[in-house]
Amino acid sequence: MEPICLNPTETTPEVVFDKKAGIFKITGRSFPEDSLTFYKPLLNWLMEYSEDANDPTVLEVQLEYFNSGSLKQVFKLLYVIEDIMELGKESKVIWHYKKNDELMLQKGQEFQKFLEVPVELVEH
Repeated sequence: MEPICLNPTETTPEVVFDKKAGIFKITGRSFPEDSLTFYKPLLNWLMEYSEDANDPTVLEVQLEYFNSGSLKQVFKLLYVIEDIMELGKESKVIWHYKKNDELMLQKGQEFQKFLEVPVELVEH
């Protein structure tokens, strides 16, 4: 699989999905005008990746800000990581948040509640 490497913009995060290197990261700010259009190729890539996923698979998410459309799309990505785990591969999500960023901490805690895949909360 060819990796996906997207540079950040003012409204979209940096994305690195690289099966060979074992790197799966989303970093920055996410509030594109059309979240579905931005995240659809990422979702498709992860779904294809899930057919022959690495063991382990660790998705790191370090978003400073996201809008509701992005939140919905990120949730879809996390469900794919959960599916990978259900296929017998070790998987987890590392949810980074800044100290005193209650919103990002709360979202990470919500993911812990709603997902079967382990979600590790890391404060910076």
